[in-house]
Amino acid sequence: MFIALQNRQPGMQHELKVQPETTRLPSAQGRGDVLTLKEYEGANKLLDKIVVVTGGDSGIGRSVCVFAAREGAAGVVVAYHPSEKKDAEETGRMVEAEGADCYLLEADLRKGESVCKDLIQRTVDRYGSIDVLINNASEQHTTQKVEDLDSSVLESTFAVNVFAMLYLAKHAVPHMKRGAAIVNSASVVAYAGGGSLLEYTSSKGAIVSLTRALSQQLAPRGIRVNAVAPGPIMTPLNPATRDQENLDNWYKRTPPLGRIGQDSSYMTGQVLHPNGGTVVNT
Repeated sequence: MFIALQNRQPGMQHELKVQPETTRLPSAQGRGDVLTLKEYEGANKLLDKIVVVTGGDSGIGRSVCVFAAREGAAGVVVAYHPSEKKDAEETGRMVEAEGADCYLLEADLRKGESVCKDLIQRTVDRYGSIDVLINNASEQHTTQKVEDLDSSVLESTFAVNVFAMLYLAKHAVPHMKRGAAIVNSASVVAYAGGGSLLEYTSSKGAIVSLTRALSQQLAPRGIRVNAVAPGPIMTPLNPATRDQENLDNWYKRTPPLGRIGQDSSYMTGQVLHPNGGTVVNT
């Protein structure tokens, strides 16, 4: 198996036997079964912006941080769990190699509003404002039977996945100007379900709803709020959650594209709705 089981939260990217692709995307020059990769090229879409990314140390979060820098961001805040310092430092090196300032902030989001408030305040103390908030940090556990539901696991999952998003938005919005944006990380399981991921699935459904509500509240202030709902993506979160049999089955249960996702080339058959904020139930 190419994945190193970790059996603890959060997962560590530096412990994976095979590293996910962070900055390279499939190239149109590929032929047949040969997958050709090329480096993502920025276009100054975030020129001089300040971007905050929770869970920015690894997986999707790491790619977001590096791409933000490559898109011209002036400062990238990598918020990470205390146990993920090694991964965060590597992300920091990658961000700085792109020419952006990188601010590593340790933050255990399970500890509530005070941690979220402090994260935002330290960001503002350094940069003065926030242009983009990426709520990417997630916690995931498996519960095979509802009778085995652990209240502490349920509370911890919602503390990271849902409550922290609202607390961070609460304290970030006063420092965001018209044109700023918030992006929340949901999941395909919010729509398709995830039988063994009871707590995680419930939290991701809540994220979809809070995103819609917050987007309506902040629209008059010119702040956009959206969510992404990725399918199975190769990040440290999965080997940290599943046992070997479960992980093998997860890897085999691939969608129509026939692979675990790494990037935007993983999107097909979907409808995007850039419609000014009208909620459509998809």
